[in-house]
Amino acid sequence: MKSWSTAVFPITITTVLAGLTFWLLHATALKEESSDGKDRHDPDYMISGMQLSKLDKTGNLQYTLTATEARHYPDDDSTEITAPHLVYLNPKKPTLTVSAKAGEISSEGETVILRDDVQLKRDPTPLRAALFGYMPDLTVRTEEETAFTQSTVLFTQGKSWFKGDGMHLDNKTQTFVLKSRAAGQFESRKAKSKP
Repeated sequence: MKSWSTAVFPITITTVLAGLTFWLLHATALKEESSDGKDRHDPDYMISGMQLSKLDKTGNLQYTLTATEARHYPDDDSTEITAPHLVYLNPKKPTLTVSAKAGEISSEGETVILRDDVQLKRDPTPLRAALFGYMPDLTVRTEEETAFTQSTVLFTQGKSWFKGDGMHLDNKTQTFVLKSRAAGQFESRKAKSKP
């Protein structure tokens, strides 16, 4: 007759192996994907021919934002827009128009990120020619009427041109600042054309 102590060893080994097998099964099991759709980046609604208008504190139209299509994504509350066209309207200042092939509106709607062939135009005044700007991307703070980019920008105004890397634009003060590698050629307003 065998002693009880010789039977304990195989039972212990079997119990340890069963425990390790159970642990290994749960440690390597793939997490089940939820079927509620919260983790998916799918639009919950789409708008064709979107138009958004913003009034200032006095009730005057401050700007309009149009796009051929808008898609809202509930997972991050963002809105992708196609062919955005942003126009700032102020009777005391030249109209500023910014357009691109694509863009995104933040969840609060206060930031519009434009990308892919961004073009800017500030209408002419009696003293200045129209200003045109070209850049690959531009972030616009709609309420502040400011915009910025880290990319290379090119501006033309009449026969003048200037370019640089990075830019900050303030539509309220009608100014912009090139951040680095600025270069350009400016035509003097006093210059007279030769006969």
